Amino acid sequence: MKILSVTSEIFPLIKTGGLADVTGSLPKALKGYGAHTTTLIPGYPIVMSMVETTNPLCIFEDLLGERVALLHGRYEDLDLFILDAPALYDRPGGPYVDETGKDHADNWKRFGVLSLAGAEIAAGLLPGWVPDVVHTHDWPSAMTSVYMRSVKNCATPTVLTVHNLAFQGKFPIGLLPYLGIPDDFYAFNNLEYFGDISFLKGGLQTADAITTVSPTYAREILTPEFGMGMDGILNARSNVLRGIVNGIDAEIWNPSTDPYLVRNYDHLSIRRRRENRIALIRRFDLDDDAGPIFSAISRLTWQKGMDMLADTADQIVGNGGKLIVCGQGDLEIEHALLRVAARFPGRMAVHIGYDEETAHLLHGGSDAIVQPSRFEPCGLTQLYALRYGCVPVVSRTGGLSETIIDANDAAMSARVATGFQFHPVNPETLRLALQRCMEAYRDPRMWARLQNQGMKARFSWERSADQYASLYENLIGASRPLAFSDVRSAVF
Repeated sequence: MKILSVTSEIFPLIKTGGLADVTGSLPKALKGYGAHTTTLIPGYPIVMSMVETTNPLCIFEDLLGERVALLHGRYEDLDLFILDAPALYDRPGGPYVDETGKDHADNWKRFGVLSLAGAEIAAGLLPGWVPDVVHTHDWPSAMTSVYMRSVKNCATPTVLTVHNLAFQGKFPIGLLPYLGIPDDFYAFNNLEYFGDISFLKGGLQTADAITTVSPTYAREILTPEFGMGMDGILNARSNVLRGIVNGIDAEIWNPSTDPYLVRNYDHLSIRRRRENRIALIRRFDLDDDAGPIFSAISRLTWQKGMDMLADTADQIVGNGGKLIVCGQGDLEIEHALLRVAARFPGRMAVHIGYDEETAHLLHGGSDAIVQPSRFEPCGLTQLYALRYGCVPVVSRTGGLSETIIDANDAAMSARVATGFQFHPVNPETLRLALQRCMEAYRDPRMWARLQNQGMKARFSWERSADQYASLYENLIGASRPLAFSDVRSAVF
């Protein structure tokens, strides 16, 4: 099977969150199931600099008014199509926001071009390479299936994976003519969304299959509470909606070989991780005592519950623990966390920003990780934490509820517990979960058991890749008429 993946980010080239981890690791896992993925991505400066050898495939003289070159290249084991369009992608800031943190004003065009290029490839732009399935991810590439159906009359099966329903690609209705979409696609059952247009809604209406990144989230988004205004659409299309839990790249996230750790270890040599803990204390100028180190590696947003963490940090510090926060996001939450850290020198540190080295060391040296998300489609951070013997404290929502087994008496007796859950999601229940975690930390045998059980948990891509491959095969089979040999085998 030939799969065209269309995405706005992919690890290790460009990453703002879990989307990049998925689009970077799923293609590798799919190879074992007979699916070869080529990924279409924008030619951001970092992409153009890291992918050194590229081959020009064609020139779009007018792609929504822009001249765009389509290149083919490889990076490590990723097969890539790259859109070289400096006017759209060669600029300061990140994939979605400028250097001041504001959305790029022309995001509608930047990702409209990405989607239209994907539709052109799907429709046979490259004679020697036509995909069997097109797989899109979140709003930046959701318009691919809209263009395929409205402009290119292309019937190739499409899958849209919703990594986070909160981001919907909403733009003014006045941009519709500039997107090159027929007027009749501005309708309630397509792009129209409360008087504007939504890239994500268009994708939800035109994709042949919709996946989310956990079965629980797939159920949650059918409700008004978690549906973000899209619950009506999703209920109408629930027959093509399913949840497939994300996996992790077990080669990149492996404490026994991780180059970012001061000392490597596995579940049989977990005492060695203490050297990583010491490195964390020195790096963040924390007090060197026996209290547990909690970390939070997250976007600093309301969704992730980071405002609640600012309100409950005193629970950790007051009970002898330490807290390290790593991430960036809403300025108000960033400032709140920095103010709290200033009150607790030596006990709390805040690192505004994200880099892979710091994230890996935090997983390898912290004792526990805190994820108080108000909603969480899947979450990968807790899976990395389990792999590294870092005990998760999580809210009971979305993928967090499926991947972490609460350390209640029954689960501890059965030796299956891996962390601590809390619900409902509010500061009071978070405080209780933190207290439970700290009490467990004071019991060395109980804590070692939690770490060991977490490190033995298996969340590789193998099972999830199998489900995606089966989904692709079913879509391909449904889109093709039976050949004579198929009919003969079906009858006899």
